[in-house]
Amino acid sequence: MKGPVPIATACGLLAAVALAAAAAAVTLAYRRDMARAYARIGAGSERLATPWGDIEYTLAGSGAPVLVVHGSGGGFDQGEFLGRLVLGDGVRRITPSRFGYLRSSLPAGAGFADQAHAYAALLDRLGIDRVAVVAFSHGGPSALWLAMLHPQRVASLTLLSAGVTASADAAQQQADRQGAALMWIFQRDYRCWALTRALRGRFLALMGADAQVVAALGPEQRRLVDELIEIMNPVEPRAAGTAFDHRAALPDARIAAIRAPTLVIHARDDSLQRFANAEAAVRLIPGARLAAFERGGHLLAAVERDAVRALVMQHVRAHSRP
Repeated sequence: MKGPVPIATACGLLAAVALAAAAAAVTLAYRRDMARAYARIGAGSERLATPWGDIEYTLAGSGAPVLVVHGSGGGFDQGEFLGRLVLGDGVRRITPSRFGYLRSSLPAGAGFADQAHAYAALLDRLGIDRVAVVAFSHGGPSALWLAMLHPQRVASLTLLSAGVTASADAAQQQADRQGAALMWIFQRDYRCWALTRALRGRFLALMGADAQVVAALGPEQRRLVDELIEIMNPVEPRAAGTAFDHRAALPDARIAAIRAPTLVIHARDDSLQRFANAEAAVRLIPGARLAAFERGGHLLAAVERDAVRALVMQHVRAHSRP
């Protein structure tokens, strides 16, 4: 007759069972979250064929038309979220997925100037001659090109925590490393899902919000930040777009040709899209105004939602046709 199982062996078996159960729970949670995410991006959007390939988009609201340009890791869904965040009632939101995001094409050899032409083609197909443009993060470069190449289409330009130009100092090199790390994360669904849950603080730091910003978030601000991160799932249908953003060249001093009324909203502590670059854009664009916030990082739209919304809506309404 066999004797009792040694304590060490029993503990090892229990640990193995616990690890297996934990792994099964993680796998189940991942599959559940991805199923919801893929179902979400598969519903509600339209797609148009244009000379620049297929463009996915949504329309919502009524009133003055506003083209909402999403950032890296986004798509029409991020544009919808950010549009709801900073735009009030009385506007019609047009939210495309940029090149390589979700169901929008990525033309061979395309750059941000080509994306601007694609916006114009979308507006043509929708029968909209002139829009306010609100661009977030890495949506900034293509919005700037739209204002340069199609000035008659842009009633006003609002750049919110946006990529505009780039410098060559050490701080810019750090920002570029953060962008490269985010691009790597945004290539695989499980990689992004796991990292944003296990290392949320580190991920938010890469997203341009330091520990002080995150620690100061109130319940509603934290809810908005969590929603923004969830909307980035799934990332694999956006992977081509994030790679495009990482390699495409930013605009240069030619933005001095922009004549659209321009408002730049930026936090001084944004480590992903640097405040110094926002200042440079304001110096270059004739008549541009800068609304600077001391804190908020790259999550400024969520951290200072009410103040940012007031600024955006005032600018949009001031330059919209009655």
